[in-house]
Amino acid sequence: MMLTGEQLRAARAMLKMEQGELAELSGVSVETIKRLERIEGPISANSMTLDALQKVLERDGIIFLEGEGDLPGVRPRRDPPANVRTRKRRGEA
Repeated sequence: MMLTGEQLRAARAMLKMEQGELAELSGVSVETIKRLERIEGPISANSMTLDALQKVLERDGIIFLEGEGDLPGVRPRRDPPANVRTRKRRGEA
């Protein structure tokens, strides 16, 4: 499956995950994540990089959808994994 920059941004937003957190969990640099998220359409990058990002996002409850035509997407799993930790955002108690 080809990931798009839009899918990467949307998946991270659904999880309320900062780029730095995704970088830490995936082993991919923040600068690389920023660059990939700016891409419109399919991401052409090292397959190990894309696999690492996709694995983290899927583990935390994201499903990547194949596009109908050129409309790929993402959605949260109906049954989120039990091992997903609650993320505290800045300003939250």
